[in-house]
Order: sequence, then structure tokens, then C-alpha cells
Amino acid sequence: MADQVSGENPTEKTVEKLTEKPTEKPTGVNRYALQCAIVASIVSIIFGYDTGVMSGAMVFIEEELKTNDVQIEVLTGILNLCALVGSLLAGRTSDIIGRRYTIVLASILFMLGSVLMGWGPSYPVLLTGRCTAGLGVGFALMVAPVYSAEIATASHRGLLASLPHLCISIGILLGYLVNYFFSKLPMHIGWRLMLGIAAVPSLVLALGILKMPESPRWLILQGRLGEGKKILDLVSNSPEEAKLRFQDIKTAAGIDPKCEDEVVKMENKKTHGEGVWKELILRPTPAVRRVLLTALGIHFFQHATGIEAVLLYGPKIFKKAGITTKDKLFLVTIGVGIMKTTFIFTATFLLDKVGRRKLLLTSVGGMLCALTMLGFGLTMAQNSGGKLVWALVLSIVSAYSFVAFFSIGLGPITWVYSSEVFPLKLRAQGASLGVAVNRVMNATVSMSFLSLTKAITTGGAFFMFAGVAAVAWNFFFFLMPETKGKSLEEIEALFQRDGDHKVRGENDTV
Repeated sequence: MADQVSGENPTEKTVEKLTEKPTEKPTGVNRYALQCAIVASIVSIIFGYDTGVMSGAMVFIEEELKTNDVQIEVLTGILNLCALVGSLLAGRTSDIIGRRYTIVLASILFMLGSVLMGWGPSYPVLLTGRCTAGLGVGFALMVAPVYSAEIATASHRGLLASLPHLCISIGILLGYLVNYFFSKLPMHIGWRLMLGIAAVPSLVLALGILKMPESPRWLILQGRLGEGKKILDLVSNSPEEAKLRFQDIKTAAGIDPKCEDEVVKMENKKTHGEGVWKELILRPTPAVRRVLLTALGIHFFQHATGIEAVLLYGPKIFKKAGITTKDKLFLVTIGVGIMKTTFIFTATFLLDKVGRRKLLLTSVGGMLCALTMLGFGLTMAQNSGGKLVWALVLSIVSAYSFVAFFSIGLGPITWVYSSEVFPLKLRAQGASLGVAVNRVMNATVSMSFLSLTKAITTGGAFFMFAGVAAVAWNFFFFLMPETKGKSLEEIEALFQRDGDHKVRGENDTV
């Protein structure tokens, strides 16, 4: 059925005016869009909590279940391997059932995993719980940034799309705090409560998220124009902005921009992600190839630079530096969580002002310096048997600085950038591929760090991470264009070059 907005078709002059980029100063963030992004990002708090609380719980799991270093590495890293599977399933799932119900699915998986870990009578049950939660992680890490980016306006997309990573940091800090307070309980109760309590917010989120609207871009891609337009009216700052966004999305979805029908039958159009892998991997255009390289590259370097080593194994690292009591180890680790949350919160307001590129290069440059100092401090501390106070202080300051520089740039920008650079029809599965690379690298670091420290020492491991950071800085400098202030539809043009159509035509002929 059709729903005509006005009795007359818009004139060419009006259409031309609507397609021009607005020149007025951007207004404040839309409150409804902010509320939607916050609710969608709560699933990331649960994931962050699981990461933070495991760093402390593993200390008690080792004592009670008599696990060795390899079993601990597997227990921490298996979550990310299962998240790899979840992320690969999440893209197609969100294209079929929508972004909102995919978040519900992630919450249910978190809840089941938390119940199993809270029960945890044996190592195999713990491992099963981590695997189940890992599937939820894969779904959450893919869908939350995509949903936030798709409801946000261009002027505030950096803020809204970075909220999931901010929420991860809040969750990690909460996990560290719970470690400190629950460590005073009897050992067989404390660590089980640490892991099992996450089931409560997971259930609440699974029910509460049903009140959220669906992504307008997903609705329009399904041909549900009327529903998409109503949501755009709610999440835009003005009727003119909503109308402009509506036309841009229709164009990207292959629908006539002048079409005012409530529902359009998407004949011969792939609306559920069919054939996307072919366009992403097998026969990508030159522009898509550049997008893919950039998106996968930023996910690779986010964890290849060693952040998970500090977040997961903080107590073990600080113990090597010279701190011995559990209370002090957990307190120093809480400082890591405070630094991470504080600087990511700061980054959410800088992304749309300073820009992604400048912030990212500054972040990685600072990480390179901090990692080098951390490697030096830990080497000196270990060689002295943990007796050099200045080496201990240097190690703590360097670890905090590393987390701060990571959190103000590479941490949140990874999720913002990878959720905005893919074209509309490739976005969900492109983002899921990025999350898959992210989880592989996370698992690689978390499952090998303890073995790596035995092979090349803890300080040597961080010198290695510093070398990776140097490579990352050059990668970002040469390959990443600025996306600040551009609509999702405009960003696609940033990766196009002269002659791309000619190359594509030759490939099609072949």
C-alpha cells in the first residue's frame, strides 16, 4: 500500500536542495537515539564484566580446581574462539531477524553461560559455560556497534558508535571491583558468585531490549519504508534531516529516492545477506577490497598490540613487578579499570571533534612509548627479583599509560570505524568478519601470553607488542582516511579511486 506524504511530487529544485550536505552547525545529540544506543550497549557491559572478573576469579580457580597455566590459558581464551563462531553467525542472523532480536539472542547466551560458570563444579563445566558466553560475545560485539551507527546522525555517530566499547570498559571496571570485594568471601563461594552474578542483568536486558526500535536502515533494506521513516523521524534532530537520511538510505538500498510507499516489495534484491560473502571475499570491487583491508587491519592490531595481556593477566604481571599480596594486586588492577573507563569516556566526546585519524595516530604512538617503558620496567624488576621500587613504579605507570592511550583511540575507534566503512548491504556481515578477526587475535594473545612470558620473559613480551604497535602506526597512517562528519552513504566514496569502474568492468568481462 502507499502513503503519499504530500499531494504533489517534489520539484527538481527541492530534490536538489535535499541532497545537498547541510551547512548549518550540527545540533546536540538526539536524546532518543542516545537512549537507544545506551540500551543496545548494555550487552557490552556484561561482556566487559566477564572479562574483568575472570582476571581475579582465575586466581581462586587455580587454587580450588588445581588447574595449571595451560588450562587457565584455555579457559580465558576459549571465550574468544567461541566468539569467533558467534561473530560469523551474527552478521547473517542480524540480516535475517534484525539488529534488535540479535541483541536479545546475545543476552540469552550470556545468561546461560553465566549460570553454568556460577555453578562450576568442575573444569569441564566451567569451560562449557565460557564457550556459551563466548557465542554471546560474538553476537554482541558485532551487532551493538552496527545498531548504534545505523541510528546515529553523521555529526554524532562517533559518540553513539563508541558507546559499546565504553560499556565494555565500565563492565571491566565492575569486574575488578567485584574481584576485590568478593575475594573476602570463602573461596568456594567467592569466585562462583563473581562469575554467576552476570546472569541477572543478562535476563533483564533480554526482556527490556524488546522495547527498543529496530534499525531504520535494516527496515528500509527489507522494503518496510513506512516503519523506517517513523524511526528516522524519532532519531533525527529535524524533519529535514530525517528526510535527507531517508532518501540517502533508499538510494543505498536500491530504492527510488522519490518513492513514498509504506511497503516496497524488494523483487530481485538480496535483503537477508544472500551473496554478500561473494561480494566481500570472492569478487570484491577495488573499493570494497580497500574497506575490507582497513576494517580487518584495525581489528587485527587492536589486540595484536597486547591490551588483553594487561586486562586479563594484570594481577600476574604486577606480581612479577614486585607486588605480592592479593589485596594489593586487586587494588592495582582496579586502577587499570579506572584508567580504561576514564579515557574511553573522554574519547567518546573527542571522536566527532578531533576526528578518527588524528586520535588513532596519537593513541598508537603513545602505546608504542608506553609498551617500551613497560617492557624495560618489567625486565629490570624481574632481574632484581622484584626488589627495585623504581622498576615497580615504572611498570605500574607504564601499564596505566598503555591502557590510557589505547582507550582514547585504538580501543573505541576500532568499533566505530569498522561499523561505518562498509556499504549498507555489506555492513552486517562485513562487521561480523571484523569481529571474527578481533576474536582470533584476542584468543591468540590470551591463550599464549603465559607461555610467551616463559619463553621470552614478561618484559620481552611487551617489547614484542611495542614492535607490533610500530607496524600498526604505519598501517593507519598510510591506509586510513578520515570519516568524521560524513554520512554512512558518503563514506563509501572515500575508498573509491579513479579507474575503479574500468577495473571492475574488465573483471566482469572475464
